[in-house]
Amino acid sequence: MTTKETATGRQAASDPAERKTTYREALREALRDALRADDRVFLMGEDVGRYGGCFGVSLGLLEEFGPERIRDTPLSESAFVGAGIGAALAGLRPIVEIMTVNFSLLALDQILNNAATLLHMSGGQLPVPLVIRMTTGAGRQLAAQHSHSLEGWYAHIPGIRVLAPAAIEDARHMLATALADPDPVLMFEHGGLYNASGDLPQGAGPVDLDHAAVRRAGDDITLITYGGSLHKALTAADELAGGGIDAEVIDLRTLRPLDDATVIASVRRTHRAVVVDEAWRSGSLAAEVSARITEQAFFELDAPVGRVCSAEVPIPYARQLEEAALPQVADIAAAARQAVG
Repeated sequence: MTTKETATGRQAASDPAERKTTYREALREALRDALRADDRVFLMGEDVGRYGGCFGVSLGLLEEFGPERIRDTPLSESAFVGAGIGAALAGLRPIVEIMTVNFSLLALDQILNNAATLLHMSGGQLPVPLVIRMTTGAGRQLAAQHSHSLEGWYAHIPGIRVLAPAAIEDARHMLATALADPDPVLMFEHGGLYNASGDLPQGAGPVDLDHAAVRRAGDDITLITYGGSLHKALTAADELAGGGIDAEVIDLRTLRPLDDATVIASVRRTHRAVVVDEAWRSGSLAAEVSARITEQAFFELDAPVGRVCSAEVPIPYARQLEEAALPQVADIAAAARQAVG
């Protein structure tokens, strides 16, 4: 399939059913469509305007939509997330970009004590239809201040929805569904995916945010993951297949609320599970998924639920140390082989 770059940064393909694009471009197209579809939608955050976003996602949007709808903000996460909450309460549909998940901790008070609680504390009178996007994850030698995976912390909070798009199609189409949600939605984009390319089906619609996706069918073991670890899990599944182990790979996609049904149905069929999570092991989302499997399918298991997580250290800067700290394909495959026995 041949492609060519267009003036807007999109890629046109000769196959009318699908075309090649990148994760970054898919996110940009989602933003562009949202801004075109609803005058209430606007984007705000650090360097989202003239610079085009720290990771280039909003490149060109300022020229198309103007500074009223593509707003550069001061370097104060608490202030501009609070402004986004206020705009949502006033009837707008703000999309707030936080540069990295580490910096979101400066706005944790706004997210936890205001955005997540106002609807409930007001008896349903004050919905906060806000979308907050941020980059998460390691693997790019950005050291401990920019590389941690803290989305599991946010998945602990009632009153918000937490998304982790891993596939090109999800990057393209999750935003529309998120903007229609009356509750705040946090979208975690793994920094290692921005340059990833793939085929985007033409005509695909908004993504169902209530269900996990089975990315690879299998019968011997279930690999459960999300975000930047999905592609590692799929590669591990291919490696395992060469040794006669047929692994099913589940992409959680939505981290809150978790889709227990898809996970449990798979485990009841394969009787083994490994959870892959780039966050730290202690108190992790992997621990939550493992607990739910044990609670709901304990007697279906032929082996303990395995977990592959990052080493419990601040993410190192040095390349070899960073790679050693993160879950890798070999680690996932080894955990699966141990579970299969």
